[in-house]
Amino acid sequence: MNRALGQNWILLRGLARESAHWGAFIPLLQSTFPEAQITLLDLPGTGCFHQETSPDSIKAITDRVRRHAFDKGFMQQPVTILGLSLGAMVAWEWMRNYPKDISGATLINTSFADLSPFYQRLRWQSYRDFAALTMTRDRHNRESRILHLVSNRRDQDEQITQDWEKIQSERPISLKNSFRQIIAAANYRPGNIKPEQPVLLLNGRGDRLVAPVCSKAIHKKWNLELRRHLWGGHDLTLDDGAWVALQLKDWVLNRGESYHQLSSTIAKVSGGRMLSGKTEIELDINAESIRLIANAVIFYNATLLSTLYQHYQAPLSLTGACYGEKREAPGGTDRSDT
Repeated sequence: MNRALGQNWILLRGLARESAHWGAFIPLLQSTFPEAQITLLDLPGTGCFHQETSPDSIKAITDRVRRHAFDKGFMQQPVTILGLSLGAMVAWEWMRNYPKDISGATLINTSFADLSPFYQRLRWQSYRDFAALTMTRDRHNRESRILHLVSNRRDQDEQITQDWEKIQSERPISLKNSFRQIIAAANYRPGNIKPEQPVLLLNGRGDRLVAPVCSKAIHKKWNLELRRHLWGGHDLTLDDGAWVALQLKDWVLNRGESYHQLSSTIAKVSGGRMLSGKTEIELDINAESIRLIANAVIFYNATLLSTLYQHYQAPLSLTGACYGEKREAPGGTDRSDT
């Protein structure tokens, strides 16, 4: 298992969004990885850099973000990147050009120009809505339109719209920078080199902005793990942040070779006849079932080992360790907060 994976997170948002748009997902992620360092970085032209001009290429954006991360001391150890959409393209470019910086990355609802056509990378069904955004002057209405485009949840619309309106009023993202980011994303072609680091793809089947087949194209090209949410939209951390956090935790914990051997064995049960499928939904159920069974086996084995450990530890604690001192239970060391 990659020991650095999941210990030092850097989060990158997507098109015309900034760090504050992660919202309630951040405390959720921190509770999932309580000992990890979590850093939110704004892309050029957004957030604390909203007065700057955004580069119009993913490489230039990546170099700017990387330089800022080093200047602020966020690169003391290899980082795990969580990137959404445009942020995921930056994560891929970062891994490609500076592999020693990165221990792994999770890419959410992203796409590459050399794998997917433009009408899938920005779904043609959203063209009218996208054009309407550029013509909407009222800030509240514009943020509401964006929310309806990227999220499939409607139970928190008014509160989220107010939050996003406040963000835009304090650190407005200019139309110029938005278009320069679009140009950068539209022209991004990463080539054929597969990153050395572990990569997890997350995708929402309900994404109305970027077609889900774009994530599938990346999955097929490099044989990367792809996990799909049944109804989530483009902003998957907003629609179901708990699901995203659960996938990240499972991915970080189960990077070991033994886990993949176990999963492979489970997949071959009964010659693969019982755990197989023909449609995408059946294949998704198949993959989730394998993961569930594998985790159940691990939990069962861990429970047995824990019981045995506690059974044999008790006499040792009575007889003492070296020099007649009582042995301190494992886990007694201090934890330094990050």
